[in-house]
Parts: sequence; C-alpha cells; structure tokens
Amino acid sequence: MKRWRILWIVFALLILLAGGFVVWGSMPAQPMPEALVALQSDEWVEVSDSRWLVFTPRSQTPDTAWIFYPGGRVDPRSYAPLARRVAEQGFLVVVPSMPLNLAVFAPETALDILQEYPAIKTWVIGGHSLGGAMAANFVKKHPGKIQGLILLASYPAEGDSLRDVSSLKVLSIYASLDGLATPEKVLSSRPLLPEDTTWVEISGGNHAQFGWYGVQSGDLPARISREQQQSQVVSAILEFLQYLKD
Repeated sequence: MKRWRILWIVFALLILLAGGFVVWGSMPAQPMPEALVALQSDEWVEVSDSRWLVFTPRSQTPDTAWIFYPGGRVDPRSYAPLARRVAEQGFLVVVPSMPLNLAVFAPETALDILQEYPAIKTWVIGGHSLGGAMAANFVKKHPGKIQGLILLASYPAEGDSLRDVSSLKVLSIYASLDGLATPEKVLSSRPLLPEDTTWVEISGGNHAQFGWYGVQSGDLPARISREQQQSQVVSAILEFLQYLKD
C-alpha cells in the first residue's frame, strides 16, 4: 500500500507539473496595438488568418515567400507589422502559430506551408529567437527545399550546423543591446553557418524590439525606438529577399 501511495503522489505531481507547463505556454506575450492594426487587409496587402497568418501582396502574384517562426511564448500576431511591410514589397509572408507558442514542438510546420503554395519558386524561412533556431533545424533536416534563412536574434543549435550547405544563403540580424541572444552568442555561431552569411548588427536595438509585444524579461533597454529598429530590420530583409529573387 505504501508503494502505491508513493506512485500516486509522483503521478499527481507529474500531472501538476504538466498542467503548469501547459498554462505557462498558453500565456504568450501579447501583441501591441500597432500589431493589431497591421492585421487589417487594405489595398496593398491581404491578411488572412485561417490556418496561419498569411500576408499576400495585392500588387503582384508573388513567386518568393518567407515563412516566419515566432519567438518562444510570443503571440504570432506580434510580428504582423514586420510581415506586412515585407509583403507590401511583393513577397508572400506566412507566420504560423505553434503548439503552446513554442516552435520547438512543431519545427516541421513549414512542410505544410510549402505544400500549400506550389507556385512559389523561391522559399525563405526564418524566425525570431527560438523560432529562428527551429527554422535552422528545418533547413538542416530538409536540404534543398529552402533557398534562404533569415535569423533574427537567433542562431542554430550545435547539432544543426549549416556550414557546408553551399546552396543556402543566410542573413543573421542581431542587436547590440540584446540581453537574451547577446551579440557574443550570435557571433559565436559563425562556424555553424555558411562562410558567406550576411551579418547585420542593429546598434542600440534589443531583443523585444524585433517584434511588437512590449518589453521582455532579461532583455536590456534599447537606445533606439522600436520603429527605428524595425525599419533597419525590414530594410535588411528586403535587400536579402530581393537578392534571392533576382
């Protein structure tokens, strides 16, 4: 009887821990008002939110698309302003939600997206923080399916080296005042990425300002505005996407 009682106590504790984790993952950082405004369709971009958040340019039929994995425990809508500005320039942008808001539980999501848009000729994947790491994991597991990788305050895991993937182009954008994915951590990933990777530092930027969800625990205060940081990020991304498209 004593042994069974101990087993039941252990089982109950595991259930409590699992329940706590589910609740924790189900409470992501929420989008700022600017992000919610960016979710509205207009004459330049059509925004749909059925299976994924999809930003489709109205000016032309896109042949290049960017799949963006959200950061850990961040509502995917928090990246709507970034996605919209990229879509305005003629690129399809897809931002999927993740189980418990953690891309680590569904790194293969991009496979479904690729199958949904067979007309796309050039595929780019990327993400912010944990999302970027899982995007790199997808590229590692599916060589040849993706032509470009965009990392925002992120880097591949040690086991996901892309160093010798010659057909892959990579853009890594990081911020000088990032308290989480610090410049030192990001730059130490150089051996894991192709030699011709493009590196862009946002001077005065921080981790949270890669999205629109407010401040983040453990981050450092930025010395530039969110709008300034986003403008630099968008410019670097558009230059990279245009290069791949051409």
